[in-house]
Amino acid sequence: MKAAVLHRFGGPEELTLQEIDVPQIGPEDVLIQVAYAGVGEWDAFERQGGYAAMLGLNTEFPYILGSEGAGTVVARGEKVSNVNVGDPVYAPAFLNPHGGFYAEYAAVESKYVSRIPEGLTKQEAAVISGVGITALRGLEDVLQLRQGESVLIFGASGGVGHIAVQLAKAMGAHVFAVASGDDGAALMKKLGCDAAVNGKAVDITSMARKFSPSGFDAALFTAGGEAADASVRCLRDGGRLAYPNGIHPELRIPPGITAAGYNGDPDPEIIARLHRYMMQRKLTVQISQMFALKDADKAHTALHHHYLGKIGLEVNP
Repeated sequence: MKAAVLHRFGGPEELTLQEIDVPQIGPEDVLIQVAYAGVGEWDAFERQGGYAAMLGLNTEFPYILGSEGAGTVVARGEKVSNVNVGDPVYAPAFLNPHGGFYAEYAAVESKYVSRIPEGLTKQEAAVISGVGITALRGLEDVLQLRQGESVLIFGASGGVGHIAVQLAKAMGAHVFAVASGDDGAALMKKLGCDAAVNGKAVDITSMARKFSPSGFDAALFTAGGEAADASVRCLRDGGRLAYPNGIHPELRIPPGITAAGYNGDPDPEIIARLHRYMMQRKLTVQISQMFALKDADKAHTALHHHYLGKIGLEVNP
């Protein structure tokens, strides 16, 4: 099979297209012919060797990135019963020991694999799991967001953010979105936010105070920086703040705010929970750009420029 592989950790230029063996599956694994793969900001950290160093992993090269994707089941282990050969499926596969989705085939443990819900394309399914799990973990598990609460979502037009605003609305919250660019603010309004601002063009604090004069009950931040620090101060005393671990620069948290960093690690329970939201709430996925598998390096370069929602790779459309 063809795969975009690394022979060493480094910059985007280290990603090269190569013929390698199709991964072998065990009794609890599913072999997926990959149609599309998601490209996430955490993929860049993995490409640089960040996770290998942080977790003390013994990395073998050639190394295949790709922590989420979608395609068709072409084989399954003898203990697999949740999906059948021929099913259209999607899965997160964070630090998958068999290799990631930047390849024509991926072997994934069946507990992470789900059938694609009706109404969602393979493209959309390929890019939703990583950001969806991260958004849902923050809103439900960390913030424990409740109906009728006000929530500020900073970085709302990014991958995690644009799913988070939809989930927060589904939970019955009043959503104030801080997006990047006028196009980002326009996307937020399209997704049903109660208020949306371009964080680069307006005084976030004054707009936030008009929306929630007594301060926000909760906030989810997917980025840091001066504008983020100003937005943090828009929470009420006793407000709750969550952020995925690894956002940079680190947020400056004033006294009186409960703040918690968290990881968006996949497990069968949260995958099933996100799947229910996808089926019942018809989540929309914004895909900014799709690159060919051979251009995985260009996809990683695009991560450093302005884009809305998600970036993906076209493998076997």
